[in-house]
Amino acid sequence: MANRPIITLTSDFGLTDHFVGTMKGVILNICPHAEIVDISHAVQAFDVLDGALAIAQSYSQFPAGTVHIVVVDPGVGSARRPIIVAGDRHYFVAPDNGVLSLVYAREERLRVYHVAAEHYFLQPVSQTFHGRDIFSPIGAWLAKGVDPGKFGEEVPDFVRFNLPKPKPVDANTVRGIVLKADRFGNLVTNITPEDLPALFETPCPPFKIAVGQGEVNRICISYVEGTGNELFGILGSMGYLEIAANRASAAQIAGASKGTEVTVVMEGAAAAGNGP
Repeated sequence: MANRPIITLTSDFGLTDHFVGTMKGVILNICPHAEIVDISHAVQAFDVLDGALAIAQSYSQFPAGTVHIVVVDPGVGSARRPIIVAGDRHYFVAPDNGVLSLVYAREERLRVYHVAAEHYFLQPVSQTFHGRDIFSPIGAWLAKGVDPGKFGEEVPDFVRFNLPKPKPVDANTVRGIVLKADRFGNLVTNITPEDLPALFETPCPPFKIAVGQGEVNRICISYVEGTGNELFGILGSMGYLEIAANRASAAQIAGASKGTEVTVVMEGAAAAGNGP
């Protein structure tokens, strides 16, 4: 059998309601041979940044031609546009609310289309479930080979935002924030090795990280290096500094969550990085 088209789903719908299963039914009615992969349906409700992080960290691992449907849509039923984004290897279907911002930052070449061809939608279109009536059918028709330009005009004014950047406070201090706490309680910050090279050197000069009610004085290579309820830093798979604890929730220990300030003081070396 020829390769089956792949469609991924990312949403804040959870799994306790019918929403995800209904979207899959719509897709399979249009594209029966599609292989549907769930990236996550545990995106924080209404959290466009959390959705942007989820899709940006996963899409590139899929084969060329994959269609990614991303529905984190607090503006459903409003004038916000449904869009298709065509990159070099992947397609994305989403609301035009910035949820693909980190994809935009990673892709060198892309085209964005305002989906206006309503004959591809399920009718009548609900004002509250565009995941079923707009995004799922559009993704399915794309997977069947319909050209993105058939759905609407290319647009240059799509919505995007920049990920918050760490800011130098002085020669030795950098201040960032927690982007998210994952299900293990690891605190994913917005600090990268590019922002703060000295923190990730081996051996690392003395430093102190303050986050919430917690303090970190050690960088570990793996989670098992941590002891007890010790908070430590680790370079996570997303490429960001994480504050973690071995088999415990760093979020609970530090009393921290998304948006909590993270301050790094390099006590033995200047905090060299990219600057503001």
